[in-house]
Amino acid sequence: MLLEIRNLQIGATVHPPGEPSRDIVIVDGVSLTLEKGRVLGLIGESGAGKSTIGLSPMAYGRGGVRITGGEILLNGRDIRKAGPAGLRDLRGREVTYVAQSAAAAFNPAKKLMEQVIETTLLHGLASRSEAEARAIKLFGKLGLPNPETIGNRFPHQVSGGQLQRVMTAMALCPQPELVIFDEPTTALDVTTQIEVLAAIKEAIRDTGVAALYITHDLAVVAQVSDEIMVLRSGKMVEYGPVQQIIEAPREEYTRALVSVRSIEHEEKTPVGEPVLAVKGITARYRGTHFDVLKRVTVDLRPGQTLAVVGESGSGKSTLARVITGLLPPRAGTIRFAGRTLSADLAGRSKDDLRELQMIYQMADVAMNPRHTVGTIIGRPLEFYFGLTGEAKRKRVQELLDEIEMGAGFIDRYPAELSGGQKQRVCIARALAAKPKLIICDEVTSALDPLVADGILKLLLSLQKREGVAYLFITHDLATVKAIADSIAVMYRGEVVRYGTKSDVLAPPFDDYTDLLLSSVPEMKIGWLEEVIAHRKMESAGN
Repeated sequence: MLLEIRNLQIGATVHPPGEPSRDIVIVDGVSLTLEKGRVLGLIGESGAGKSTIGLSPMAYGRGGVRITGGEILLNGRDIRKAGPAGLRDLRGREVTYVAQSAAAAFNPAKKLMEQVIETTLLHGLASRSEAEARAIKLFGKLGLPNPETIGNRFPHQVSGGQLQRVMTAMALCPQPELVIFDEPTTALDVTTQIEVLAAIKEAIRDTGVAALYITHDLAVVAQVSDEIMVLRSGKMVEYGPVQQIIEAPREEYTRALVSVRSIEHEEKTPVGEPVLAVKGITARYRGTHFDVLKRVTVDLRPGQTLAVVGESGSGKSTLARVITGLLPPRAGTIRFAGRTLSADLAGRSKDDLRELQMIYQMADVAMNPRHTVGTIIGRPLEFYFGLTGEAKRKRVQELLDEIEMGAGFIDRYPAELSGGQKQRVCIARALAAKPKLIICDEVTSALDPLVADGILKLLLSLQKREGVAYLFITHDLATVKAIADSIAVMYRGEVVRYGTKSDVLAPPFDDYTDLLLSSVPEMKIGWLEEVIAHRKMESAGN
């Protein structure tokens, strides 16, 4: 047995503002085994303990987290007894790690090859020429372009999907026995994700390495794992072969994960004049010489949802920047609530600002950590409506009730909230301005499926009650199917398909829309192999 974890206990000390420090349990009595050449998927919602357990074979804890009990046996020896020197030798030699965000994990000042072979050289596992030859071979195996020369590039000179594959090559270069994959495709769009998943699965198969694959997406983990452990609140909920977990889950929580995204949203018939009419928008960023948006034309009716979908770099968020006035366009017009908006934010009225609100992808960085929930939601109430004192506090509480958070949250700080609660506070802050349109920029992409499902249901409920329109930017087709009335598919700055949801999602498809739809992972064993085989046949036919 390569890895055996027995009754793992992991804890931390927390320091709540204004309260005494206290110890908390993060992982409680988890046990697992992993043989060579096998992949175990660790799945669960945010805070379930997935990454904490995943890092335990390196005897590593982030942010003050510490292993407080249990045994971690690697090739029969308890690594908790290894000591600092033993752990330094273990990390990067026997066990390696692939992080969620490759962009944040690479040194921007060093070439890729230097970083890929660094650990191999540090541990004396190969000469420089041998390590570089290994890396080039891995680059080819992982489907990277120009494997002989891509190592000469800097991190910013490759795409996000390519950088994630380079990081996988870095983890495999020392020829470890165990690789820990920590949400390696979460930040990628679906078309890139499928390429990275296929590359990771092939590399695991060809090298015979064992792997722990951490994710919150059950459809993704089903494609690469042999077994799955479902976690919740630091405890094991269910553990078994992939087929059993997907087709015959025993526990209610696992069944909820399998059936997530079951929202039934009937497409609404367009009524009235558009609340937003974007016509012929062309835009480029200052200092560049190419257009990032090209003649974009879409409109949105009151109380409806327009989903803008496409891969990273397609222009989705840039369109939002233009609509909000943060990026003046080179050509085209934007009409909102019957009036033409100033191209520049500085030229817009207070009503323009109030009626057009935005909710951002990362709630963590969208709120001041030193402000309470009451202060955060209260700012637009004071700015737009002049509410102060008890009247403001009463309205804040009403908004908290609307987002189903109720009493007890008004005086909390962002650090005391879960990811889903933080995003709900951002929704309440937008609603405080009584907007006619809210731009939702990837608001569920950083959330686990069950929490994201709750946010989508909340948004639909609020739309029905308040009549607000949503421009919903996403790369998640499951979200689009759940929430949209109309869809605009973007590719390289252009709208390549546009219309009602029923029209856009009905064949015949253009090539890019077909690629997007076929890249959404399905809860089906063997789905990844079917898609890859189909694409290889199509490529051979062309």
